[in-house]
Amino acid sequence: MIDSLNEISGRKVSVIGAARSGTAAAALLARLGAIVTLSDTSNVDKLGAERVLEIEATGVAFALGASVEQALPEGTEIVVVSPGVPKEAPVLQAALARGIRVWGEIEFAFRVSMNRTHAITGTNGKTTTTLLLAAMMLEDPKFPRPTICGNISADEVKCTMSEAVENAIRPEYLDEDAPKQREAYLITEISSFQLEWVDTFSPKVAVLTNITPDHLNRHKSFEEYAGAKAKLFTKQTKKDWAVLNYDDLEARKIGVNSPPAKVIWFSTLGTPPGDFRLWIRKGFITARLNPRKNPTLIMPISEIPETLPGAHSLSNILAAAGAAMAAGVSPVAIAKAVRAFKGVPHRMEIVADIRGVRYLNNSMCTNVAAAISSLSSIERPTIVICGGADKEIDFSPLVPTLKTHARQVILIGATSDKMKKTFEDGGYDSLIQAASLEEAVVLASKLAVPGDAVLLSPVCASFDQFRDFEHRGQVFRRAVEEL
Repeated sequence: MIDSLNEISGRKVSVIGAARSGTAAAALLARLGAIVTLSDTSNVDKLGAERVLEIEATGVAFALGASVEQALPEGTEIVVVSPGVPKEAPVLQAALARGIRVWGEIEFAFRVSMNRTHAITGTNGKTTTTLLLAAMMLEDPKFPRPTICGNISADEVKCTMSEAVENAIRPEYLDEDAPKQREAYLITEISSFQLEWVDTFSPKVAVLTNITPDHLNRHKSFEEYAGAKAKLFTKQTKKDWAVLNYDDLEARKIGVNSPPAKVIWFSTLGTPPGDFRLWIRKGFITARLNPRKNPTLIMPISEIPETLPGAHSLSNILAAAGAAMAAGVSPVAIAKAVRAFKGVPHRMEIVADIRGVRYLNNSMCTNVAAAISSLSSIERPTIVICGGADKEIDFSPLVPTLKTHARQVILIGATSDKMKKTFEDGGYDSLIQAASLEEAVVLASKLAVPGDAVLLSPVCASFDQFRDFEHRGQVFRRAVEEL
């Protein structure tokens, strides 16, 4: 097994998938002396000129529109796969049939990393929890500056784990404080796709925010999806920490089934069990990570800023605080980070207040559970804009929340007709269909009255009309600005 930087040199490695993660992995492999082939089934037009330039800059051999034989040259010893490539892809099945080891990008990066890794996964709340945890570490002077990486995507915050590891080993990053830099923390957001091909990946602290149905167009079943999330904990040791949401049934199952690490439960609904826990007690965020000591009061929930609205945000705060305390961050630093938190782009982001109407960008909302949480957190009559690319999830559980919180729904995108039928079948019929997001914003502005909110909460993926959820959120911002 390859366990160190030196053992990569001279090996023939094929990287499958030329998206950001695959390109970053290829660059790091080349830097470590591997003989690299980077391949993708897309052609130049589909990948785009900018990505092709990035690939060429790595200096590796690359094959676009690649066949299995082109992607797996003779003598290939290891395959590193980008998370966008499904497990059933012929090239991956061929690699397995030939006995070639297959690693996910985070598995490879972890194997060659000198950094301590904290990892956060879950259906919803990953990015907010990741950024909160990093902010908490930044507020504690005894910690080196953490690097945020992985599946994270929040406008300026984009860094794959391979990029983070490569930066840590570049000579220009290694000054007189080199040992401290190389041992610094990676705060890593992890998706279910990234966890499909892990083997030794073992974070010092692993966090699970929640598990609800999502990505069922990629995973064969909800059980498979939940099983992928659970792999975050399987290679941890007794010295590590697992931070899990006691309020979430699937997360609770994982914690109850005794992961190797010490379990920290968190709950917004009551006092969770166990020796290590975080909860709300008499209006205070409260923690107990030492059963021999009295609980620690971190901060009153009344001081949580408007940028962290609703019960789901409180759950994210508890998750981040549990991970921070497990690492040794002080309660004072945790409270300071929460109070100063500015929010996350595309996650309940306040875009503008226009003539008494608040416009909120929640473009990252791509599943029903996220939509329910975000809409329930708004204390205003709300006009909701939703729709997009179908991930084969059931929209009907959203209907009761729409009846309670949504004054009007404007539907866009590929799922518009499907959503309309589902909502009408459930007894909600305050529905309008629009041809574009821009048209939906204009319609919403005409329907809204002072005291209302207009919420972009798509419940769907973005790829029917946009490059990604960020592009969708940016289009929403521009449309609001034009008002």
